[in-house]
Amino acid sequence: MMAPEPSSRPAASIRRRVLAVALLVLALAALAFAVFIHAYARRAADQAYDRLLTASALTIAGAVLVEEGRVSVELPYAALAMLGSSGDRVYYQVEAPDGALVTGYGDLAQELPAVASAETAFADSSFRGQPVRVASIGRLISASNAAGWVTIRVAETRGARSALASEIAARAVLPLIGVLVLALALVWFGVQRAFAPLTMLEAELRDRAPQDLSALSVPVPAEVSQLVGALNDFMRRLASVMNALSGMVADAAHQVRTPLAALRAQAEVALDERDYQALHERVAKIHRNAVQTSELVSQLLMEATLTHRLESRDSALIPLVDLIDDAVRRFEPDEATRLAVAIAPALADARLHGDRLALQEMLRNLAGNALLYAPGSPVEIAAEPAPGGRLLLKVRDHGPGIPDTEKEAALQRFRRGRAGAGTVGSGLGLPIARTVAQAHGGSLSLHDRQGGGLEVRLDLPLAVGTRPGASRKRGMAAAALVFVFAFSLALAGGWQDKAEAAAKLYPASVPGGPTLSILGTTDTPQFELLIRDFQEQRPDVSVRYEETDTLPLYQRTLEDRLDADIDLLVSSAADLQVKLANDGHALSYASPYLAALPAWASWRSEIFGFTFEPIVIVYNREKVADAEAPHSHLALTEMLERQSERFRGQVATYDIGLSGVGHLLAAQDAQISSNFWRLTRALGRADVRLSGSSPAILDGIASGALALGYNVLGSYAYGRQRFDRRIGIVIPDDYALVLTRVMLVPVRADQPDLARAFIDYALSPRGQAVTAGQAALGSIVPGTPGGWTAERITAASRGVMQPITLGPALLVALDQERKTRFLATWRQLVTDGSR
Repeated sequence: MMAPEPSSRPAASIRRRVLAVALLVLALAALAFAVFIHAYARRAADQAYDRLLTASALTIAGAVLVEEGRVSVELPYAALAMLGSSGDRVYYQVEAPDGALVTGYGDLAQELPAVASAETAFADSSFRGQPVRVASIGRLISASNAAGWVTIRVAETRGARSALASEIAARAVLPLIGVLVLALALVWFGVQRAFAPLTMLEAELRDRAPQDLSALSVPVPAEVSQLVGALNDFMRRLASVMNALSGMVADAAHQVRTPLAALRAQAEVALDERDYQALHERVAKIHRNAVQTSELVSQLLMEATLTHRLESRDSALIPLVDLIDDAVRRFEPDEATRLAVAIAPALADARLHGDRLALQEMLRNLAGNALLYAPGSPVEIAAEPAPGGRLLLKVRDHGPGIPDTEKEAALQRFRRGRAGAGTVGSGLGLPIARTVAQAHGGSLSLHDRQGGGLEVRLDLPLAVGTRPGASRKRGMAAAALVFVFAFSLALAGGWQDKAEAAAKLYPASVPGGPTLSILGTTDTPQFELLIRDFQEQRPDVSVRYEETDTLPLYQRTLEDRLDADIDLLVSSAADLQVKLANDGHALSYASPYLAALPAWASWRSEIFGFTFEPIVIVYNREKVADAEAPHSHLALTEMLERQSERFRGQVATYDIGLSGVGHLLAAQDAQISSNFWRLTRALGRADVRLSGSSPAILDGIASGALALGYNVLGSYAYGRQRFDRRIGIVIPDDYALVLTRVMLVPVRADQPDLARAFIDYALSPRGQAVTAGQAALGSIVPGTPGGWTAERITAASRGVMQPITLGPALLVALDQERKTRFLATWRQLVTDGSR
């Protein structure tokens, strides 16, 4: 007696699985949230107290002085008073550029490196057995021919931070526990409700008769409706296949029964036939019926195969040339030689999207019919482009054709015209071809051929991206871009004074598009290179560029006197641009290229620097030999002090009362260099000539009216030196300020999206390549190829390259009281320096 088979265990319930997974997910989520809350609480506490540490370090940095070549600091009371309110210990340290202790705790954070940046750096350390948080900041000073960084550190123990972090975490954990309990209850309830529609579906399907393939109409939620839709689609396709199969079987049974009955009858008669000639005729009839039956069965099998493949919806990209070649190769050599193929040149690379076997069988059937009904004569297969990205495929023969009254009937299954009488055939070739064409989004039609015969036309869609003429259009577009680029190079070049500049319109190569209006302080010939290259990317955009000075640009924006169509402001006065953004005159934009910019070159995603321009000393080589050119701020000061008479009226710099960029550079010099006021006095003794722009200073240097120029924008200087070798350039060896031109989208911009597109272009690798190339403005994004890049400019300098950081710190020099006193002192020295 055989032992009964053990009953198979039922699979675990989906409900239990879902609940188990939900419980596991909630537990993991709770753990993850707990870790996140703890980390967030620590970060939040650090961020809150780090601001105080930064303020303390900045306060100390502002009190750093250089007296008689020695670094000193008078520690402000507020620097430490703002710390330690919760009982934490506070430590500080100030180190000279050579590492010597100026004041404070000499052993504080000894493992940290010296600072060489004005950006605050934070670190966790340990001091005297307690964990501390350290803020480090640098203060660039210049006391002689060399500049250096003073390191300021402020540290605080972590007691208050830990207490704040614990409080934040505790306040967040209790609500989290309640949320988790509620979530578990909701999951339980949701699971019960979610499975109710599935039970209804199960009942609906179980109650159906086997032959009922109609669509389900059970009301279900949106999520389950996708399952219902899939079931309905499956049953629809199954019903379609079953109906087609039933019809095919019925037709096949009907069509095959007749030739088989004829075969049987003829074979029975042949068995009783005694006359050899009569027997031979009977056998010939049997063979003819067998051939016809074989052709019918083959076509029926092929129809079944194609029906299955078309229902499966398998498709691929098929080159038109390959499709026709494959169909031709399937014929016997003597038949293939009668096929003449003509494919229009525009369709040489064309492709169809569909089932390869079905399309091949469609074309083979059409060509086979043409060869069969037009024996001995050639058959043409022509492929021509049709409107709307479609293909017109024609199969022409010289046979008897099909009368108009029989054309529609010839496209029906098992129907043949009078011309087919006496010819072996099944009546399935044309219907199969039409079914394949319709399944691929096309159509099949029958037409009379000129000169006699039949022309079968197939209208099929071509695959997207391979439409006729696409490659030709791409070639024409590329040629147009090359032409525009060559045209821009032909127009670009030459120099003009700012006084001659005016608003200039650059029309789009494709008329009818929008116009981008830019108000900027960059010389038009230089900025034109960027505009024309931008228009190569956007040929539909016209650009209007108006050149002005930094202060008028700032005043017009501040006083809401901008033209209504100004979309973008570009200025070299970075502090004024920061002021406009800080006062709410700029639109924010998260450019995808923002991450590539150095941290100092953008602020609030509202202002964007796109150039890297050192501030240089220029000289006329015919008046000042290269060997005696001053290579530091101190060397320039001493040269002017010793040779005041030689250089009287021969030195020029910015008038910082009229020029925004001039005031910015002077304020930065005063902050860094202990010799600034001494240099200002030396300029006054030499009767310095004041100017409103770098190009004007360079004009004087080139003409010989000036011998020296101080605080000139390097981009203009290097650009002019390419055409005039009389101009000498010095990047100071002690320190060199680096300025970046700043872009801003005003809040009332008429085309803000176009302005943002130009910002993206200027920060993109393509735009940066122009600034590093012909424009010679200096690329700011690292890794840009070209002759004028931040890397190359920095490598050419022996001293410290100090970028002017975009941020609120620039607002200090714009304070009305501070600026008034600064300008008054500066003017007194440059006008009365000889006394």
